[in-house]
Amino acid sequence: MAFIYRVASTASQDRLEKLIEERLKPKANQARVDEKIWNLFGERWAVMFTDLSGFSRRVADFGVIHFLQTIYESNRLLVPLIEEHSGILLKVEGDSMLVIFRDVDEAIACSIAMQRRTREYNRKRPKAEEVLLCVGLGYGDMLRIGDSDVFGAEVNAASKLGEDYARPYEILVTGEVKKAARVRKGIGFSRIKAVPPGAEAAYRLKYE
Repeated sequence: MAFIYRVASTASQDRLEKLIEERLKPKANQARVDEKIWNLFGERWAVMFTDLSGFSRRVADFGVIHFLQTIYESNRLLVPLIEEHSGILLKVEGDSMLVIFRDVDEAIACSIAMQRRTREYNRKRPKAEEVLLCVGLGYGDMLRIGDSDVFGAEVNAASKLGEDYARPYEILVTGEVKKAARVRKGIGFSRIKAVPPGAEAAYRLKYE
Protein backbone atom coordinates (compact mmCIF):
# COMPACT_ATOMS: atom_id res chain seq x y z
CA MET A 1 0.00 0.00 0.00
CA ALA A 2 2.87 2.39 0.82
CA PHE A 3 4.35 1.71 -2.62
CA ILE A 4 1.01 2.51 -4.29
CA TYR A 5 0.81 5.77 -2.32
CA ARG A 6 4.32 6.80 -3.42
CA VAL A 7 3.55 6.05 -7.07
CA ALA A 8 0.26 7.97 -7.01
CA SER A 9 1.77 10.95 -5.21
CA THR A 10 4.78 11.08 -7.54
CA ALA A 11 2.56 10.75 -10.63
CA SER A 12 0.50 13.76 -9.54
CA GLN A 13 3.59 15.86 -8.91
CA ASP A 14 5.14 14.85 -12.25
CA ARG A 15 1.96 15.63 -14.19
CA LEU A 16 1.63 19.04 -12.57
CA GLU A 17 5.27 19.90 -13.24
CA LYS A 18 4.88 19.02 -16.92
CA LEU A 19 1.82 21.23 -17.21
CA ILE A 20 3.61 24.12 -15.50
CA GLU A 21 6.52 23.68 -17.91
CA GLU A 22 4.04 23.77 -20.80
CA ARG A 23 2.50 26.94 -19.36
CA LEU A 24 5.92 28.63 -19.28
CA LYS A 25 6.68 28.08 -22.96
CA PRO A 26 6.64 31.11 -25.26
CA LYS A 27 3.20 31.70 -26.80
CA ALA A 28 1.68 29.00 -24.57
CA ASN A 29 -2.12 29.00 -24.33
CA GLN A 30 -2.12 29.53 -20.58
CA ALA A 31 -5.90 29.52 -20.28
CA ARG A 32 -6.01 26.07 -21.90
CA VAL A 33 -3.26 24.77 -19.61
CA ASP A 34 -5.02 26.20 -16.57
CA GLU A 35 -8.19 24.41 -17.61
CA LYS A 36 -6.27 21.14 -17.82
CA ILE A 37 -4.80 21.67 -14.36
CA TRP A 38 -8.21 22.38 -12.80
CA ASN A 39 -9.75 19.41 -14.59
CA LEU A 40 -7.05 17.12 -13.25
CA PHE A 41 -6.57 18.46 -9.74
CA GLY A 42 -9.49 20.73 -8.93
CA GLU A 43 -11.64 19.53 -6.03
CA ARG A 44 -13.88 21.07 -3.38
CA TRP A 45 -12.76 20.61 0.22
CA ALA A 46 -12.99 22.15 3.63
CA VAL A 47 -9.46 22.89 4.79
CA MET A 48 -8.16 23.24 8.34
CA PHE A 49 -4.92 24.77 9.55
CA THR A 50 -3.95 24.39 13.20
CA ASP A 51 -1.26 26.20 15.15
CA LEU A 52 -0.03 26.13 18.75
CA SER A 53 -0.06 29.55 20.42
CA GLY A 54 3.20 30.83 21.90
CA PHE A 55 5.09 27.87 20.55
CA SER A 56 8.29 29.64 19.45
CA ARG A 57 8.56 31.40 22.81
CA ARG A 58 8.21 28.11 24.65
CA VAL A 59 10.94 26.51 22.55
CA ALA A 60 13.23 29.40 23.45
CA ASP A 61 12.31 29.13 27.13
CA PHE A 62 12.27 25.35 27.61
CA GLY A 63 14.39 23.87 24.81
CA VAL A 64 14.03 21.41 21.95
CA ILE A 65 12.95 18.43 24.08
CA HIS A 66 9.99 20.43 25.33
CA PHE A 67 9.29 21.21 21.67
CA LEU A 68 9.21 17.50 20.80
CA GLN A 69 7.05 16.70 23.81
CA THR A 70 4.45 19.31 22.89
CA ILE A 71 4.33 18.10 19.27
CA TYR A 72 3.91 14.52 20.43
CA GLU A 73 1.14 15.39 22.88
CA SER A 74 -0.78 17.56 20.41
CA ASN A 75 -0.67 14.79 17.80
CA ARG A 76 -1.73 12.17 20.33
CA LEU A 77 -4.69 14.30 21.39
CA LEU A 78 -5.87 15.55 18.03
CA VAL A 79 -5.12 13.02 15.27
CA PRO A 80 -7.74 10.51 16.53
CA LEU A 81 -10.37 13.26 16.36
CA ILE A 82 -9.44 14.00 12.76
CA GLU A 83 -9.99 10.33 11.91
CA GLU A 84 -13.31 10.25 13.80
CA HIS A 85 -14.59 13.19 11.73
CA SER A 86 -13.52 11.78 8.33
CA GLY A 87 -10.63 14.19 7.92
CA ILE A 88 -7.43 13.58 5.97
CA LEU A 89 -4.23 14.76 7.62
CA LEU A 90 -2.07 15.86 4.69
CA LYS A 91 0.98 17.06 6.59
CA VAL A 92 2.45 18.21 9.87
CA GLU A 93 5.02 21.00 9.84
CA GLY A 94 6.43 21.92 13.21
CA ASP A 95 3.49 22.85 15.42
CA SER A 96 1.00 23.12 12.53
CA MET A 97 -1.28 20.61 10.83
CA LEU A 98 -2.97 20.75 7.43
CA VAL A 99 -6.21 18.74 7.27
CA ILE A 100 -8.95 18.45 4.63
CA PHE A 101 -12.59 17.35 4.92
CA ARG A 102 -15.20 16.62 2.27
CA ASP A 103 -17.95 18.01 4.51
CA VAL A 104 -17.67 21.49 5.99
CA ASP A 105 -19.83 20.51 8.99
CA GLU A 106 -17.44 17.68 9.80
CA ALA A 107 -14.60 20.20 9.74
CA ILE A 108 -16.49 22.43 12.16
CA ALA A 109 -17.41 19.53 14.44
CA CYS A 110 -13.81 18.32 14.45
CA SER A 111 -12.51 21.80 15.29
CA ILE A 112 -14.85 22.06 18.26
CA ALA A 113 -13.95 18.57 19.48
CA MET A 114 -10.25 19.43 19.24
CA GLN A 115 -10.67 22.62 21.25
CA ARG A 116 -12.70 20.83 23.91
CA ARG A 117 -10.12 18.08 24.20
CA THR A 118 -7.23 20.51 24.60
CA ARG A 119 -9.16 22.50 27.19
CA GLU A 120 -9.81 19.34 29.20
CA TYR A 121 -6.17 18.30 28.84
CA ASN A 122 -4.90 21.69 29.98
CA ARG A 123 -6.90 21.59 33.23
CA LYS A 124 -4.53 18.92 34.51
CA ARG A 125 -1.28 20.42 33.29
CA PRO A 126 1.06 23.23 34.41
CA LYS A 127 1.08 26.32 32.21
CA ALA A 128 4.34 25.33 30.54
CA GLU A 129 2.81 22.07 29.25
CA GLU A 130 -0.51 23.40 28.00
CA VAL A 131 -1.54 22.70 24.41
CA LEU A 132 -3.01 26.02 23.26
CA LEU A 133 -4.68 25.34 19.94
CA CYS A 134 -5.62 27.88 17.25
CA VAL A 135 -7.74 26.79 14.26
CA GLY A 136 -8.50 28.34 10.86
CA LEU A 137 -11.06 26.91 8.42
CA GLY A 138 -11.72 27.57 4.73
CA TYR A 139 -14.00 25.96 2.15
CA GLY A 140 -14.05 25.95 -1.62
CA ASP A 141 -12.41 24.83 -4.85
CA MET A 142 -8.70 24.09 -4.61
CA LEU A 143 -5.98 22.10 -6.32
CA ARG A 144 -5.23 18.86 -4.51
CA ILE A 145 -1.87 17.33 -5.44
CA GLY A 146 -1.98 13.68 -4.37
CA ASP A 147 -2.05 13.26 -0.61
CA SER A 148 0.64 15.84 0.02
CA ASP A 149 -0.75 19.34 -0.46
CA VAL A 150 -3.60 21.63 -1.52
CA PHE A 151 -3.47 25.09 -3.10
CA GLY A 152 -6.07 27.82 -3.46
CA ALA A 153 -7.44 31.08 -2.12
CA GLU A 154 -9.37 29.38 0.69
CA VAL A 155 -6.27 27.42 1.63
CA ASN A 156 -4.29 30.62 2.00
CA ALA A 157 -7.08 32.28 3.97
CA ALA A 158 -7.44 29.34 6.36
CA SER A 159 -3.68 29.30 6.91
CA LYS A 160 -3.65 32.98 7.79
CA LEU A 161 -6.62 32.62 10.15
CA GLY A 162 -5.20 29.63 11.99
CA GLU A 163 -1.56 30.60 12.16
CA ASP A 164 -1.66 34.40 12.49
CA TYR A 165 -5.09 35.62 13.62
CA ALA A 166 -6.60 32.99 15.93
CA ARG A 167 -5.93 33.03 19.65
CA PRO A 168 -5.93 29.99 21.99
CA TYR A 169 -9.22 28.06 21.86
CA GLU A 170 -10.45 30.13 18.90
CA ILE A 171 -11.81 28.79 15.64
CA LEU A 172 -11.79 31.37 12.85
CA VAL A 173 -13.51 30.65 9.55
CA THR A 174 -13.91 32.26 6.15
CA GLY A 175 -17.21 33.54 4.82
CA GLU A 176 -17.42 30.50 2.54
CA VAL A 177 -17.41 28.21 5.57
CA LYS A 178 -20.25 30.18 7.13
CA LYS A 179 -22.26 30.02 3.88
CA ALA A 180 -21.83 26.26 3.51
CA ALA A 181 -22.40 25.31 7.16
CA ARG A 182 -25.78 23.95 8.23
CA VAL A 183 -27.49 25.72 11.11
CA ARG A 184 -26.90 23.80 14.33
CA LYS A 185 -27.96 24.45 17.90
CA GLY A 186 -25.20 25.87 20.06
CA ILE A 187 -23.12 27.16 17.14
CA GLY A 188 -22.97 30.71 15.79
CA PHE A 189 -20.72 33.09 13.89
CA SER A 190 -19.42 36.51 14.89
CA ARG A 191 -17.87 38.63 12.16
CA ILE A 192 -14.32 39.86 12.75
CA LYS A 193 -12.57 42.87 11.24
CA ALA A 194 -9.43 41.04 10.15
CA VAL A 195 -10.06 39.48 6.73
CA PRO A 196 -7.20 37.44 5.24
CA PRO A 197 -6.26 37.71 1.57
CA GLY A 198 -8.34 35.31 -0.50
CA ALA A 199 -11.48 35.65 1.64
CA GLU A 200 -14.36 38.10 1.36
CA ALA A 201 -15.17 37.92 5.08
CA ALA A 202 -14.06 36.13 8.23
CA TYR A 203 -15.86 35.01 11.37
CA ARG A 204 -15.19 33.70 14.86
CA LEU A 205 -17.04 30.44 15.44
CA LYS A 206 -19.06 30.58 18.66
CA TYR A 207 -19.63 27.22 20.33
CA GLU A 208 -20.78 25.99 23.72
